[in-house]
Amino acid sequence: MSTFTIFLALIIIVAFLLIVVIMVQNPKGGGLSSSFGGGGQQVGGVQKTGDFLDKSTWTLATLLLVLILLSNITIMDGSGISESRVFEGDEEIETNIPAPIQAPVDPEADNN
Repeated sequence: MSTFTIFLALIIIVAFLLIVVIMVQNPKGGGLSSSFGGGGQQVGGVQKTGDFLDKSTWTLATLLLVLILLSNITIMDGSGISESRVFEGDEEIETNIPAPIQAPVDPEADNN
């Protein structure tokens, strides 16, 4: 298994966890809605849970960004890419491009 495949699997897992953590959060918190008058004090909620979800969101988002950048570096190194041999000039490679059709040359057409 290549390093790019490992990074891709980790990116998918972290993205899924980030979605779950965001969906669990209470939308009535002090986010963007509180600046428009929709927020108030949280009644009956536990403040520590909100702090944990907030920190885990930032941690997962940072981890996702780092994994994406590291996977890009592995692509640039060429360890996860198989290079094409078409441009190397190997003659045993078959291409499915047909040869161009040439029109027959009529020498009498030039004399008129």
